[in-house]
Amino acid sequence: MNHEKLRKEFPVVEELIFFDHARVAPLPERVRKVVTEFIDDATRFGTAHYETWITGIDRARKNFARLINASTDEVAFVKNTSEGLAIVANGLDWKSGDNVVIPDIEFPANVYPWWNLKRLGVETRMVHAVEGRVLFDDIVKQVDARTRLISISSVECNSGFRTDLNRIGAFCKEKGILFCVDAIQSLGVIPMDVKRDQIDFLSADGHKWMLSVEGLGGFYISKEVLEKIYPVTVGWGNMVNAGDFMNYEFGFRPNAQRFEEGSLNTLSIHAWGAALELLLETGVENIEQRVMRLGDEVIEQLQRRDLKLYSSTHPAERSGNISFVMEQDVSRLYEWMLERKVKLTVRDGLVRLSPHFYNNEDEILRFFDLLDNYIKEK
Repeated sequence: MNHEKLRKEFPVVEELIFFDHARVAPLPERVRKVVTEFIDDATRFGTAHYETWITGIDRARKNFARLINASTDEVAFVKNTSEGLAIVANGLDWKSGDNVVIPDIEFPANVYPWWNLKRLGVETRMVHAVEGRVLFDDIVKQVDARTRLISISSVECNSGFRTDLNRIGAFCKEKGILFCVDAIQSLGVIPMDVKRDQIDFLSADGHKWMLSVEGLGGFYISKEVLEKIYPVTVGWGNMVNAGDFMNYEFGFRPNAQRFEEGSLNTLSIHAWGAALELLLETGVENIEQRVMRLGDEVIEQLQRRDLKLYSSTHPAERSGNISFVMEQDVSRLYEWMLERKVKLTVRDGLVRLSPHFYNNEDEILRFFDLLDNYIKEK
């Protein structure tokens, strides 16, 4: 990995120390270029080059499938993580008395779609996290004969806890339980293999670690469970004869595209496609190694200052998100740091750093110098 060359892909480094990829990422230069070229083409030529646009869509679909080790007929474009999770929640044939198991530290995208099923008599069972960690044994304790589905984040947003997807997937397979994953906090920084981990459904927006724009992401549904989910939102795009407009035939496409009900967000798909190409060229394994090394430095600096880590330091449980607690009042920390050109997250009493592969050690040391000054002022 040529770090300096890759760093030039990110003009944000000229403006900020950006440690907030777990929130909304800055765009790489190649994404800006693709978006600008698309807008220029559509402005000058309208849809004259529409076939080229379709080629870009197909390439993005293939690259997302490659990123998670799925086939292209198992992935669909969605507008955000919530939409993908809602496709599952609203499409299953629930029976009164069924239950869903989720952790109690999930981002709300993986809470409300399941809570919404209460009207159908479906119970949502919350697994209590222990200091930001979601323990496998605690998940199992919530499961019984009426558990239809377990839904969990690959990485928990606040604590950065990395879930053992492989162990949960094997358990679900053995018990005949469906397995759903909110992958927005890991895709782009931690390798994903939906087949190895026996995942049935996965959803993630592209605007965090995948370095793309808000409002466009990917949804995966295993071909083995495709027919278990009914497409609740129905339009012309779901249909087997989607391209033959006047040939009405009510039959869903035989793949994941049955969940794409209408016109696609072509511009954003091109943006995401460019970001995916950057990630795949760099190699997600290489990205993970780099981000973990940066995380080592962050953890070391925190420990030197006796600042309490909320995130796990166990290698198998670590991710790109590192959160810590301060005795000092942090209500002004976000604005204070932004005034000094550092972008991070302060939320729920935690300070969260989430550097990506293009960040460097000098930026980490600069942040901690500033943090020392903030502590002195307080």
